Amino acid sequence: MRGLLMIGAAAVLAGCVGTPSLNGGFGAPSLAALQELCGAQPVNYGDDAQPVYSALFDAYVASRHGAISKPDFCSFQTSIALRHAALGAGGAEARGQWATFFNEQRAKALSWRAAVDPTLRAG
Repeated sequence: MRGLLMIGAAAVLAGCVGTPSLNGGFGAPSLAALQELCGAQPVNYGDDAQPVYSALFDAYVASRHGAISKPDFCSFQTSIALRHAALGAGGAEARGQWATFFNEQRAKALSWRAAVDPTLRAG
């Protein structure tokens, strides 16, 4: 339980410190531009747009620095889009499943980025 709390705290901190707005800026691509990188149809994530962008941006940074391949980045992006379509707009149970899935994906993206971004590593 403590580990999940630490991951959640790290995700919140990283989201506040290291993620630009949905429209990009300061050289960062927008959410739409990240979706276009993989040839995907733009997905409207509604209220989930900023946290999804944070996860995609972290995975993008990792991809740009060689921690994950572009196909892995695109697969990651597709899995989030598909799961959001299936669960994101559902009832309480579906939203809970979406939140559990998404938190796992967010932690994965954050760990990928931390491997290449020294500002996210302790020390």
